[in-house]
Amino acid sequence: MAALEQLRAYGIRLLHLAEPPRRTALAFAVGIFIAFSPTYGLHTLSVLFCTWAFRLNGLALLSGSLINNPWTLLPILGATFWTGVHLTGQPDIPPIHWTDLSARALYGQVRPYALPFFLGGFALSLLGALVSYPIAYWAIITHRARRATASAEQLPPGAGVG
Repeated sequence: MAALEQLRAYGIRLLHLAEPPRRTALAFAVGIFIAFSPTYGLHTLSVLFCTWAFRLNGLALLSGSLINNPWTLLPILGATFWTGVHLTGQPDIPPIHWTDLSARALYGQVRPYALPFFLGGFALSLLGALVSYPIAYWAIITHRARRATASAEQLPPGAGVG
């Protein structure tokens, strides 16, 4: 029985279930920031790094970062580029010509897309984090209040009086 209690205590520590709602909401918002960031291919590493470096809730971070997944990738990429183009005020960006696939030619063709892509990704990351924090905080507070009310209702009369 002691091993089961130790395992339960470890699970609570691992999931950060006893942490303040602000901290869990922050972890989720950082995960959203990572999801919209233009650092494709590094999202999972970013989640692991933030979990380790800032001691944030890894489950909340991962949940936020998984907003960007195979089903949402194209809309996020489109919104990222569209936002970046509008923020930079670039007129028309030349099309990519697939006839010359040398590294130098591809670099020259992709280069006009880089600034709008990174700027749009950063702007959407920041906006997503700022919007998701209060929503996550409200959801956590509401959930914990409902859970506390439900557990208090299950106590026999006089059990909570000390």
